[in-house]
Parts: sequence; C-alpha cells; structure tokens
Amino acid sequence: MGGVSGTGDPAPDAEALDAAFAETVRRTGASIGALYLLAPDERLLRLDLLCGAPVEFAAPWSKVPLASPAPVADAAREDRLVWVGSQEEMVRSYPRTALVLPYPLALAAAPVNGVRRWGSLLLMWPATRPPYMTQRERGNITSSCRRLARLIEERAGGSPARREQPRAVPVGTGLRSASPQAALSDFVERLPGGSCALDLEGRFTYVSSGACELLGREAGQLLGTRPWQSLRWLDDPSHEDRYRAAVISREPVSFTACRPPDRWLDLHLYPDASGISVRIVPTGTHTPPSPAPRRPARAPTPARAGQLYQLLHLAAALTEVVGVQDVIALVADQIMPAFGAQGLVLSTADAGRLRITGHRGYPSDTIRRLDGLPLDTTFTPAGQALGSGIPAFFADPEEMRRSYPEAPVISGKQAWAFLPLIISGRPVGVCILSYDSPHAFPAEERAVMTSLAGLIAQAFDRARLYDTKHALAHGLQQALLPRGLPPIAGLRVAARYLPATRGMEIGGDFYDLIRLGDTAAAAVIGDVQGHNVAAAALMGQVRTGVHAHATLGTPPDQVLHRTNRLLTDLGPDLFTSCLYAHLDFARGRAALASAGHPPPVLRLPDGAARPVAVPPGPLLGIDPDAVFPVTEIPLTTGTLLVLYTDGLVESPGTDLDDSIAQLADRVAAADDRDLDLLIDTLLGKAATTGQRTDDIALLVLQHASRP
Repeated sequence: MGGVSGTGDPAPDAEALDAAFAETVRRTGASIGALYLLAPDERLLRLDLLCGAPVEFAAPWSKVPLASPAPVADAAREDRLVWVGSQEEMVRSYPRTALVLPYPLALAAAPVNGVRRWGSLLLMWPATRPPYMTQRERGNITSSCRRLARLIEERAGGSPARREQPRAVPVGTGLRSASPQAALSDFVERLPGGSCALDLEGRFTYVSSGACELLGREAGQLLGTRPWQSLRWLDDPSHEDRYRAAVISREPVSFTACRPPDRWLDLHLYPDASGISVRIVPTGTHTPPSPAPRRPARAPTPARAGQLYQLLHLAAALTEVVGVQDVIALVADQIMPAFGAQGLVLSTADAGRLRITGHRGYPSDTIRRLDGLPLDTTFTPAGQALGSGIPAFFADPEEMRRSYPEAPVISGKQAWAFLPLIISGRPVGVCILSYDSPHAFPAEERAVMTSLAGLIAQAFDRARLYDTKHALAHGLQQALLPRGLPPIAGLRVAARYLPATRGMEIGGDFYDLIRLGDTAAAAVIGDVQGHNVAAAALMGQVRTGVHAHATLGTPPDQVLHRTNRLLTDLGPDLFTSCLYAHLDFARGRAALASAGHPPPVLRLPDGAARPVAVPPGPLLGIDPDAVFPVTEIPLTTGTLLVLYTDGLVESPGTDLDDSIAQLADRVAAADDRDLDLLIDTLLGKAATTGQRTDDIALLVLQHASRP
C-alpha cells in the first residue's frame, strides 16, 4: 500500500488527500483537524492525519475503539455529525474525552463514508466561536467528508494507506514577505522586556536579545529547543500545560515562573494557527508569598503533562473494559504505543508457573517456549516481580544478564519492563512491556508505568471475575434453551436467541418447539422479567412446565393456566409473558393463547403480513385464577408465523404498535426461501453492531406441504 515514504514525507498518491484535508480545516475556520481511519477489522479508529497541533498531543486519542463513548466513534458508528459546543457540554456528554481535552473549545466529528464506512473527521475551534453550528456549516463539513471519502477510494483500489504513526499536515496559511525583516527586528528589540516565538511543536523559532537576557541563555542555546528542555526551571508540568492550553484553545494564556535563584518572570502566550508569540516581562517587586523551593539535585523529574493526561485517559478506558481479552486489547492498542513498546506479555500465576493469558509482538513459537515458566524468584525477573511486588526495568540485555544470569534468552527483545499486578497485596499476574532495541527508562516513565500497573491489575482482576461469571451464566443459558428444534413433517422452522449487549449476557427469553404426534405440534415463546441468573432459572421452570402440559395434549388456554398456577405457587417475584401456539396440520388450524406477550406476525401465502389479534391474558405468576382466551387462525400451506420477544420491537421513544407494524412490513418484504436469512433480515443491526438493552428471542414457523 502507498501513503508513506521512508522519510515520513507523504507519497505522491497521498498528496491529494493531505491537501483536501488541510483545505477542509482552513475553510471551516477550525484551529485543529484530525482524520481517523477504521482499522481493517473495523473495531478501532486510528488517527491518520493531524494539523494545527503537535502529533505528541494526540497520543491519548490516537486510537479510539469504535464502541467507545467518544465523538469520533459516535460519528462513525452512528453515521451522524456530532457537535459539542462548549467544555461544559463536553463534560456532560463525553466525560472521558473531557479528561484529555480539559480546555475551552468546541468540536465537531463527522463520518467519512463513501462506498463503505472509512472513518471520521474531527474539527476543533477555540471557545470564542458561537456555541452552535449553522446548517451551512453542517453542509460544508458533510460535503468535505464525501470528498475525503472519494479521495480515499481513488487510492490503492479503495484501501486507505494506514500509517503506524499519525502524520502532521500543515494548514498552509501562506507565505509572508521577508523584505521588512530588519524593520521588524528593530521594532521587537525596542519593546520592553523580551519577545520570542514558538512553533506548534513548542520549539523556539525566534528569540530577541531582551528575551535572552531575561531567560539567561544565548539565542544559539535556545533556537530549535523546547523551553522545558533548555530551561530546566521551566521543567514543570504546570508550565507545559499552559503551552498546551494555548495551542488547543487558541486563546492567550499567562503564567509566572521563577528563574533561579529568585527572579520572577511573567510569560504571556499569544497563539494562532502558525505558532505562539511569547512576551516575557519581569514580575518586579510583586513576588509571590511562597517561592517554590529549589529542587534537590537528584530529585526525580515530574511526569510530562502529556503523560499525565494520557494516564488519566488510560485509567478511564480501563474502567470500561469487560473481559480479559478486552484488557489485553486495550493494553496492546493504547498502552504499548504510549510507551513506545513493541512487545507485550500478560501472564497469570497458576500452580507455580506463569501462564500467558495474552500477548502482542511475539511469534507463536516464542510464546509456546515462554508459556509455563516456573515461578522461581531467583530464576526469572517475572517471578521476582510477582513475588516481591516491585517492578523491574532492564535497559538492555547486559543489564538483564547481570541480574539474572540463568534466565533463558528466548524472545530476542532488547529491553524490558516487568510490572507486577497486585490487588490488596495479592498477586494476580505480571504485565511485561518489551522493546526491540535498548531503551532507557527515565524516572518519570517508571513512575507512570508503576501507577498504570495498579490500574491494569484492578481491571484484569475484575475482567477475570467477569469472564468466570459469564462462562457460568452462558453455560446455564445454553443448558436451559433447546439444543435443537425437532424435525416435524410439514413444518419449516428457524430460531435465534440474542442476549442483551450489556450485563451478564443472560436473560429470561426462551422458545421451544414440541412434537405432538404425527399431525400436530406446539410452539412457545416467552420472556421472564430480568437479565440475571434468577431470570434464567425461572425461565427453565416455565419452559419445563409448558413442555410437560403440552405433551399431554392440553389445550392452549389450559397450558398457560396450569403453568400460571405453578408460578404463583412458587412465588418467584418475577413475572413472565408467554405465547403458546397449537398447530393442527390435519385440520389446517392454529390455536393461540397469550399471557401478556406481543402478538405474533402472520404472513399469508400471497405475501401479505399482519399482526395476529390475540387477546392477551395477564402475565404468568400474578393471578392464579387468570383466564387466557384462545384465538384460531387458518394454517394453509405457505403460511408463515413469526413469534418474538419484546426486545425485537421495543425501543425508547417509539410506539410499540408502530414498531410491530414495521416488523410486519419487514416480514412481508423478506425472502422466505431461507428462514435463517429471513431472521437475519428481521434482526437487522441488532444482530451485528446494535446496542441491545434487552434479550431477543425469535421463532419462525412455515407450514410446508407434507411428504
């Protein structure tokens, strides 16, 4: 694939996309723009192009899971333009995004779609713009996204070039005349105090003589460097954060800093799309009451502001992962790139050995050799870290050999960080980050890694518990649902069960098909209130009760009546809806009875479909003397009957009758040659990426000619 040259410059086929992206940012008046592209598996958005800010600023949001609650993810997933008009609205709507963008701003995220879904465009403005978006602005952004999609599709056969790292694209603000340089320099030198300029990467591009005097450095020592690197007294996260605030918000920022030993300076930052102008003036006699003490010579350097924001972002992300594989994916997709690591091994202690739970960046044969190493604290650094609870860092293989001469050299990696995962003094595993070349671990990086290990441990332990509970719940659910539907002459059948996408993925929805001799059958579908083990257990009792009464040839109303008596005697405090259908092929009739269940949809042989008006009785488990009316309908060859639970038709803000009518329309339009494909059609998005707050059970029956 094209798109990246060896030097990091854009390949020729990428220039058109870069230019269109930069033009979109400039024309919309945005101060910062970002183009995200979907990864091949369409589960992750990767930052591809960025303009108006340094690439390092984007580290916390360079990879965004498509399912995450973030503006760019919502835009791509829901195919809509997302507008956030203020920081207050950001905190309310996207609190996790607000953690890494704690600045006054407005933003829009729009889907980039063409022949298929490609990604999202993110645009950000200073908070000085109006907190609303006009229809014209929306139209311009939408048309720009279509143009970007076309350019992506024109490249490499419609497969976008995906870079390992995002690339900055200049907005292209135009060239300025160099003729008045001398006059401009004289003007600046005559101003009191000092003046300097920073580019958007934070590097000095101009320093006046007054600024050199106040900062205590020659121009040659400052140009091309960042203030917090060349001026150690500015090496403070709060000062760097002021610079970040100016770049992202595009608003003037001021702060005061002490140049040792006791000279206080006021720094005023004035940003625009090309960089930042800085005015430096002495604070004078107004010295802050509590000067900061001088830092000891060997004190650890505080973490960079960007790393602190990234730690907050990763901490928020770890609170949202569910299973062990989710934790592994998050560490691999976000934590590994944050620290520049190329390898990951996540292991747990099991019977005196380290068992690998997940990994990245290692060939499978290496993982096989590493899996199951003994937990001997004198033999392996992983065992020592797990046993002592103290992280271990090795900058090169020689340092590893000095500490562990007997440790096997298997992976070929050149540097390692062994991070023990400890919960309340109890070890749960080890997270190992590794590097393909020697890597020094500064004190600030070690501090951030150590802090992050505690968060990973909490998420990992919680995920293991969830996986255990989920396996138990899933096994219970599968045991209670029918393993297969019995073949019945003259009847084509298909069924599907989908759990809710949140919670334990277990619920009380059920279905069944029961053979009643050679010329009859019974179909049942029901929904027990709740989405937990209690609901699933009660579902098993209901299904067993219905099955037992049905096989005795009991009429539909009596099947529900007797099952209802059983539930009222058990007193489970959970209620159940149920629909029972007795299919009599000899008479060509179907008799239906309902206990508060949604009506089935009937499709006649001519293709017309409608809900069946079945008068419902009360839910099972409420009134022991309840009556359940019976409704009969013709059952001719080709007749199709759709039984379903309310998870298929209920959604917030939608009338239930309208939803059922829409379901009938979908049934009428569906192809009935393959009933499993027909179910796929009826489920629509609910079967793939849709978020389900309720379970769905679906049973489709079609009367066919008997052999």
